[in-house]
Amino acid sequence: FAYTPCYRKEAGSHRADERGMIRGHQFNKIEMFQYTLPELSEGAFEELVNKAERLVRGLGLHHQVSKLAAQDCSASMGKTYDIEIWIPSMNDYKEVSSCSNAYDYQARRGNIRFRRKNSRKIELAHTLNASGLATSRVLPAIVEQYQQQDGSVIIPEVLRKWMGGRDRLIPKK
Repeated sequence: FAYTPCYRKEAGSHRADERGMIRGHQFNKIEMFQYTLPELSEGAFEELVNKAERLVRGLGLHHQVSKLAAQDCSASMGKTYDIEIWIPSMNDYKEVSSCSNAYDYQARRGNIRFRRKNSRKIELAHTLNASGLATSRVLPAIVEQYQQQDGSVIIPEVLRKWMGGRDRLIPKK
């Protein structure tokens, strides 16, 4: 895995309704990578999707998993699933994680190979990657999905130990 600060050239211009934290110039994420044997690549892909979805589920956020059409995947990826969270103020789902299987495409470019023990044959590995959660979209989703009538925001259970044990954020009056 790797921590990656990411930057968008087109910040804020994708759609008129995407402003502020939802589509900022900089966003941060944890990137997960796997190199695997070709016959294990589908299982590794499902593992990455499950790990990313488990993060969202642990926060108790309403979400969906979408399989991208081939046209929407980057040229190097054979399969991509996006984990998207509900942003109530936008009445839409926004991607917070993307999981991809490049099969042997990246391995060919990077000459990432392995040798089989039995046949001694050299083959290309399969490469996969998935982003953890884009925090710039998770925070607004937490606020919007957990905000109460009085303006307070319930803190998801898994985050409370980092919030001094508090169970909610209360706005100053």
